[in-house]
Amino acid sequence: MQNTFSSHLHLDRIEIRGLRINMIIGVLEQEKNTPQPIEFDITIFTDLSKACESDCLTDTIDYGQICVLIEQLAHTHHDSLLEKFAHRVSELILLQPKVDSVEISIKKLHPPVESKLNNCGVSLLRRRFSPPHSSTQHQVIVALGSNLGDRSAYLRYALDRLGIVLAQSQIFETKPVGGPLGQGLFLNMTAIIQTALDPYAFHRKCLEIETHAHRKRDVHWGERTLDIDILFYDDLCINDPLLTIPHPRINERGFVLAPLAEIAPEKLPPLWKTSIDLSEIQPLGMLNALI
Repeated sequence: MQNTFSSHLHLDRIEIRGLRINMIIGVLEQEKNTPQPIEFDITIFTDLSKACESDCLTDTIDYGQICVLIEQLAHTHHDSLLEKFAHRVSELILLQPKVDSVEISIKKLHPPVESKLNNCGVSLLRRRFSPPHSSTQHQVIVALGSNLGDRSAYLRYALDRLGIVLAQSQIFETKPVGGPLGQGLFLNMTAIIQTALDPYAFHRKCLEIETHAHRKRDVHWGERTLDIDILFYDDLCINDPLLTIPHPRINERGFVLAPLAEIAPEKLPPLWKTSIDLSEIQPLGMLNALI
């Protein structure tokens, strides 16, 4: 039986509204040289029942300290996108004890555009699934792919950083599925990773590894140096806007099913070989043999 994730709908919250910081952020040249006012609205979801009884600051989250940390972050990072800085803030807050989830809205109060508008911004929701510093170990099955640059080196780069590798398939070379024409062939593989991270933290780690591997996201299903998909996390089912596990398109992808058959055949759908064309999915051997 699979465990099903459900959001903590009844958690208490701490709200920080209208925090304004003059900071350097933006793509345009004037934004890179001149600080501009940025407004933050932050909702931190937590359990405040203990603080309600004790009336003690140590039993809650110090919103003043959160504000100080965000200001320090703003003065040490000069990002181009609000999205990037919002992500930094979410990671910072999720590191604090007692935080379950955080919702962040960041706005440029004087956006450098000709259109008339009061402000523009982005909002992120980030959720911690299990308590920080948990010693519980989980097994995650991931699919890795690369069709740009030194493909095998990028796959090794991911494996070296994801966690403890319990098992890995051999490499399969496949044609691109979807996306623009003229792309190079993919190297694909799957692996079982042991991690203490919760599903959301592991997902964020995957995105960070892709970014450090120079992954670009300017073309949908375009060429990529590295692609990391979470196929399974223990026996968990998650279905929310942030993350879907098991991966919703596993059964459609021969380049996932063929390597998955080598490390976790129990996860395969019935009669999968008859529903997928495997003729152009070529096994090349183990990753270490290719590097």
